Amino acid sequence: MTIILKNKATLVFDNFIFKCCIGQKGLIKNKIEGDKKTPIGTFSLGNLYYRQDRIPKPLTKLKCIPIKKEMGWCDDTRSKRYYNQLIRINKKGLNHEKLFRRDYKYDLIIPINYNTKKTKIGRGSAIFIHITKNFKPTLGCVALKKKDLLILLKLIKKTTKIRLS
Repeated sequence: MTIILKNKATLVFDNFIFKCCIGQKGLIKNKIEGDKKTPIGTFSLGNLYYRQDRIPKPLTKLKCIPIKKEMGWCDDTRSKRYYNQLIRINKKGLNHEKLFRRDYKYDLIIPINYNTKKTKIGRGSAIFIHITKNFKPTLGCVALKKKDLLILLKLIKKTTKIRLS
């Protein structure tokens, strides 16, 4: 089964319809790092990362990984080795998204496997499904209310894909 982005404010999975938000500047086929756009395509999903100190381990068939303070996601276009990957923040001088945040947005995150196989530097990184409270546009991710993301987590499995178009 596939999660389908019906329009920029609606995700559909099976018979469930969820309100969502996407990149501030909409969708794009040829994504560039920092363009505030959500990539177009059909992608597999990564593991679930969650804030164990804030949320009990969710019910899901995805592998669940607690977020630790030293976890980040490399968005550094100077790094061929680590670009668009989970990293330990102590890597010297790498730009990154911090996963252990003060706000709630990354209390639950699922990496969308965009630009992960044959990674192309500068084509976009750290594209996640994460939490929103106000549906403000993202920097390229797909965001849902926490309660809706918890429902979606119960429904999906490791083979589920997401279609963004």
